[in-house]
This record gives sequence, C-alpha cells and structure tokens, in this order.
Amino acid sequence: MATDEEQATGMERKVLDTIKKGVDPYGVFPSKPYGGTKDDPHLVPSLTNVRLVGCICEEDATETYYIWLHKDKMERCPSCGAHFKLVPCELP
Repeated sequence: MATDEEQATGMERKVLDTIKKGVDPYGVFPSKPYGGTKDDPHLVPSLTNVRLVGCICEEDATETYYIWLHKDKMERCPSCGAHFKLVPCELP
C-alpha cells in the first residue's frame, strides 16, 4: 500500500517536501514569541493582502477579539493593546 508521500502529486507534493525540509508552508507551526509592542509586533504571515486574526488576551480568557490585518498597516487589539502586523509570504 502506497503512503501519502509516495502518491502525492502537484501542490500536495510540494507542500509535503517543504514540510520535510523544516519550512512552514502555511504558517501553522507555532512562531517565535513576540512582545506585541509597537516596536516588536506579532508578525502574521499571509498569502493575501488581508487576514483575520484572533487575539486571546489572557490565558484563561473566555472570549476572542478578532482583528482584520491589512498589508503595510499595524493594528492594535482593543482589549489588551497587543500590536499585530501582516507579513507577506509565498508558497514554496
């Protein structure tokens, strides 16, 4: 029986090969911690010019604040004040 890697083709094959090399093709692996300040914002990778992110302000928070990020514009969470910035990235 063939494995997923053996029978993958096209984009799926590229993604599997990229993951094997240790690169995160979709930005789903945990990123390095950022301060979330204006000088050191949370960097959010995106394939498009806009992305929706959720900020869970405290570890035991029961609600999520959603923020639309736009290319070349920094946004701030209205609850905790953390800063976020969209960073363009490309698929391998």
